Parts: sequence; C-alpha cells; structure tokens
Amino acid sequence: MKKLYFVFFLLLTSLSFGQDNKSNGDIEGFELYPNPVTNGKVYITTKENAPKKILVFDVFGTQIVETTILGKELSLYDLSAGVYMLRVFEKDKVATRKLIIK
Repeated sequence: MKKLYFVFFLLLTSLSFGQDNKSNGDIEGFELYPNPVTNGKVYITTKENAPKKILVFDVFGTQIVETTILGKELSLYDLSAGVYMLRVFEKDKVATRKLIIK
C-alpha cells in the first residue's frame, strides 16, 4: 500500500511541475516554514505580502483545502499526518511545494 501512495505522489508531482501555467513563474521571495509542520500552523511569506489563495492536495490529487489568507499564517489543524502538495497563488504568480505534516 505504501508503494501505491508513493506512485500517486510521484504522479501528482510530475503533473504539477509539467503543466504549462499561464503565470509568470514562481512567487518572488516565497518562503514556507516550518516544514515539516508540527504545531498545526505554517507560515507563508513573499516579497509582496499580498493576499494569497491556498490549495492543499493529498497524495491522490484530491483538493482537501481551499482558503485565502491575508497575512502569513495558515492553520492546518484539521489535517492528519502525511505528505501533501501546497499550491499558493499570489496575483498572477503561483508556487507549488511539498508539505509534510507530522
């Protein structure tokens, strides 16, 4: 079963990086910390510090969180331990990162 999760995670990762987004690239000054998450909160900072639309996907590619944050703190208390994909949209740019919750 673990091998199946790993295969789906690799598929999701390859698809997310292989897509041709119409954005102008990665978000400048993007930082995601702490990763791995241990206290249920993650902080997302960027150079512009504009409102951010956040999407979180599980290893199967199912969207499980969609929210918008105005500051830098994102609460993830509802997520169980595991590996997720985090996609952040700020203005016309997008950043995708692996997120680990312990």
